[in-house]
Amino acid sequence: MIHLPFTAPDLLRARIFARTVARILARLSVGVEPGGVTVSIEDRQEVRHWVFCDRLLPGGRRCVLAVEHAHPVPRARRLDRR
Repeated sequence: MIHLPFTAPDLLRARIFARTVARILARLSVGVEPGGVTVSIEDRQEVRHWVFCDRLLPGGRRCVLAVEHAHPVPRARRLDRR
């Protein structure tokens, strides 16, 4: 688990930043699970906002699109880990 303090003007931009960092880390390191990424306000860390949809897709894959994307997206792929 990593807690990375940063500032963002709003929840949308905080999610975009966190999504970008998670995707970069997933490419650099085995064992990073982007689907578990959340953001929270410093003074209210118990209130977490999901970054990725992470919905289970056919074939056992998970959706890695933004958490509030329009459904359904049957072909959203998991991040490539190289």
